[in-house]
Amino acid sequence: MPSDAKILIVDDHKDTLYALESALAPLGYRLGRATSGDEALKQVLRGQVGLLLLDVRMPGVSGLDVVRYLRRLEQTQNIPVILLTGFGPDQELTATAFALGVADLVLKPVDPWALRTKVRYLYDAHQHRLALEQEIRELRALVKDPARPQDHTAHPSLPHPGAHVPPQRDAYRTGAGRDRP
Repeated sequence: MPSDAKILIVDDHKDTLYALESALAPLGYRLGRATSGDEALKQVLRGQVGLLLLDVRMPGVSGLDVVRYLRRLEQTQNIPVILLTGFGPDQELTATAFALGVADLVLKPVDPWALRTKVRYLYDAHQHRLALEQEIRELRALVKDPARPQDHTAHPSLPHPGAHVPPQRDAYRTGAGRDRP
């Protein structure tokens, strides 16, 4: 089930943006687009970005510069990033990208099936992580403030240890329920 977070596709070539949007449309996620590194940073900092598909080489702020900036900020450091490059295999780029914590480096032109699989996995894993982090925050808040009202309908409480509980009658020993001759 897609969340409100979008997948942001960033490339300075509009035909590549269109091709990537077409490849990802069957997943049903919200898609956003940016044509520069600056525009991408602005959108990510506004929030609601669950994954970045980011071209490496763009005029101005490059894809690697965007990743470097995002990794320095707590609220964006865990957003999954797939870098895209059309310049072929490059060992230095690969080493730099993975050292920055990108999830994958994909060569253009992309295989739509492989891209959809990677995006679905990374996006869903990130959404699950965010949900778990929210649950942890809520549980920590309950532990810090036990006087906070809680919903006891799901978990009925036991009687206080000092409370008097009337003894139950054992139907077998008293003869109740047995037929007498």
